[in-house]
Amino acid sequence: MIWKVLRQIQKTGICTEPVPDIGPEAQSEASRIQAELLGILGQALTIRQVDAGSCNGCELEINALNNPYYNLEGVGIRFVASPRHADMLLVTGPVSRQMQTALLRTYEATPDPKLVVAVGDCGCDGGIFGSNYACCGPVSSVIPVDACIPGCPPPPIDILHGILKAVRRRMNAS
Repeated sequence: MIWKVLRQIQKTGICTEPVPDIGPEAQSEASRIQAELLGILGQALTIRQVDAGSCNGCELEINALNNPYYNLEGVGIRFVASPRHADMLLVTGPVSRQMQTALLRTYEATPDPKLVVAVGDCGCDGGIFGSNYACCGPVSSVIPVDACIPGCPPPPIDILHGILKAVRRRMNAS
């Protein structure tokens, strides 16, 4: 059995695609944003991500923030499992009626001062779903939002920009 698998591997070869050459500009932009975030906060930023009814496209882009290219955790920005430990809520998707109460409870459990960022077209304005019998619409129709990150889905660098925008807005309001 193992020989059959090994022959198949040898015959097929390497099926993965080469690493894309994104360029040093995007990497330096990500590093600049991370440095500015930590400079403003002076400490780590903890984020609780909430899927309020999305298609998971935005979650894939948010997950990319944790890969070695962006390395958020390496600079002190990390995702947490409990809203009680979070400084920021990152909410994706139009808020479904079934998730409305859960989102409200998550918001209430987050300690003050809390930041809320709506990610993706659906989180910002309801996207293709809008408001209907199954959807409450955008995140701002359920909880207050500090920043919106449009896109379907927005790329990781835009998500970083949106997080920075929310943090700047909160620091300027203080």
